[in-house]
Amino acid sequence: MSRKVGSDIEIARASTMKPIEEIARGLGIPDRHLYRYGPHKAKISFDFIDELSARPDGKLILVTAITPTPAGEGKTTTTVGLGDGLNRIGKKAVICLREPSLGPCFGVKGGAAGGGYAQVVPMEDINLHFTGDFHAIGTAHNLLTALIDNHIYWGNDLGLDVRRIFWRRVIDMNDRSLRSIVSSLGGVANGFPREDGFDITVASEVMAIFCLASDLKDLTKRLGNIVIGQTGDRKPVFARDLKAEGPMTVLLKDAFMPNLVQTLENNPAFIHGGPFGNIAHGCNSAVATRSALKLGDYVVTEAGFGADLGAEKFFNIKCRKTGLKPSAAVIVATVRALKMHGGVAKDDLGKENVEALKKGAANLARHIENVRKFGVPAVVAINQFSADTEAEHAALRQVCAELGTEAILCSHWSDGGAGTEALAHAVVRLAEKSTDGFKLLYPDDMPLWDKTRTIAQSLYGAQGIIADKKIREQFAEYQKAGYGHLPVCMAKTQYSFSTDPGLKGAPSNHVVPVREVKLSAGAEFVIVICGEIMTMPGLPKVPAANSIFLNAQGQIEGLF
Repeated sequence: MSRKVGSDIEIARASTMKPIEEIARGLGIPDRHLYRYGPHKAKISFDFIDELSARPDGKLILVTAITPTPAGEGKTTTTVGLGDGLNRIGKKAVICLREPSLGPCFGVKGGAAGGGYAQVVPMEDINLHFTGDFHAIGTAHNLLTALIDNHIYWGNDLGLDVRRIFWRRVIDMNDRSLRSIVSSLGGVANGFPREDGFDITVASEVMAIFCLASDLKDLTKRLGNIVIGQTGDRKPVFARDLKAEGPMTVLLKDAFMPNLVQTLENNPAFIHGGPFGNIAHGCNSAVATRSALKLGDYVVTEAGFGADLGAEKFFNIKCRKTGLKPSAAVIVATVRALKMHGGVAKDDLGKENVEALKKGAANLARHIENVRKFGVPAVVAINQFSADTEAEHAALRQVCAELGTEAILCSHWSDGGAGTEALAHAVVRLAEKSTDGFKLLYPDDMPLWDKTRTIAQSLYGAQGIIADKKIREQFAEYQKAGYGHLPVCMAKTQYSFSTDPGLKGAPSNHVVPVREVKLSAGAEFVIVICGEIMTMPGLPKVPAANSIFLNAQGQIEGLF
């Protein structure tokens, strides 16, 4: 039976956390291999992680979702709830999540530690500075920026064209005023003025590298491969040309160790890294995922945004680069969101509307079909809201049954792991029947242009892709330069299968315009930008920051 649910922070504060040593011992991690950050957070040493290499892997479960709407889907909450549910039915399960960014926490989205009775804790720490990983990543990024400007100041031996410097600055905060700036003003002593700008830290290529590197040696190599700009005759200049990869790795060496925390039900959770789900691949670190697979029978992880962006990048980028093979996927849907895809306004979502639900379920159907194209079996998790009706749940189950997929009602927000036991059993059934049929959508040797078109046509329902002659020449240039084997990282609106965020449901036969193509040589993917993509968000008119404060007892209020 559902219980009354307070605010996320009230629930988190009322929880009883176990010492992090006890959580670690449950995974077989000795105390000596913990780098503690207070009583409830710790990093796991690489000495211990290296000892795990001979162990078999557990089963990897990906949690993804339908196309996001303002109505909410609850992907992170479901990930946490499923991990708790698996542990409740006797499975040794570990959760792997991304770290939240401070920008959205103080902006409009809020935190990313789950919600209700399906949270990771300590919630306040995780949503704020946590173990300092993002600060280390931002500092490493900005060190490279400082080295670039310093090199130019002291004579520019590399011949960098100051008009063709690609490397911007980063900060972990939403600040629209920093999107475009002019740096080095104030006279000769301050360097050569040039156009510059800031991105949010999660959009940094250093963040993407951090989350795809296999070890510190690989991290150093990838950092050195970053293309920072071009010379006057258009030759690439790399971070290694500035000898930047060594000191950058030094700044990242502690951050690179995975973070261990716990759920409200005292189950283990790795929270590590947090690349943008748009301009990057939107998954937690490969180091954390691989470590969890050696320590648990089941690992539940998530990918950013809907399955067209998140799951696609998880499969085509993260799994391709790490050799991971998921055993099953969970596609999170809500009645509210599907009704919105069916044309219902946000203010009317509380009213029963079975016909709109069925119409909007076309969005869910395409995501189910898309996940199957990778050979991964899927189950649908219906994240329950109080205004849902039995008729709507029955209609959604029927839609999924006709697609050959089971849909399971989940109440983890109000009931914790008890509300996902049925989902946990379904996931185990799928995973145990899994025949290792996982496959990638395209081969490495397919040309970059064709990779982009394949994603647009196969997953977005598009007729094709278009681009100006200049953009097509850029594709050809990267192909010729030896980067054609890399996967493509699609950057488009998360709110539609098309590039029009207002086009809900499952649009077909649209055309995807490619506006820009960028190389992330260190992360080892090519970013294909379709439409307007913001790498430095702004705060809303009334930011969440306005409601965050310390109460009389010195406790944080207003985080959500």
